Amino acid sequence: MSSNDDQIAQAERRFGVRFPADYRHFLATEGSMARFVPPADDFLMINAIGELIEVNEFGGFQERFPGSLVIGEDGSREMLTYDFRQEPPSLALLDVSAQDWSSAIHQATSFSVLLEQFPEVGWKWDESEPSST
Repeated sequence: MSSNDDQIAQAERRFGVRFPADYRHFLATEGSMARFVPPADDFLMINAIGELIEVNEFGGFQERFPGSLVIGEDGSREMLTYDFRQEPPSLALLDVSAQDWSSAIHQATSFSVLLEQFPEVGWKWDESEPSST
């Protein structure tokens, strides 16, 4: 097992979840990303495995959003978050100042779907938009 695999397993134990296979693969192969994604030109940041604990302990995120796991952000106030309250977990955006899940904006049913659709649609800001996921 590589050191990256060890870190992934440690993070899973710390949060009491099993990361979806596509997200695990991304962490093991690419590790992280932070860039504007054309043609949507929205900023997408996916945290490295070593940053997950610190990011998720920020501001009581775990207490305000039970079942959440922040894995990235939009470069501003919105956190890309797995919703482990359901199986399989989906991805949503949550503002850092939000008080509960009621303000979540659904982004994708999986990490691979997010990465596939992101170049064209970027971040979804309107919950009433029809989802192609």
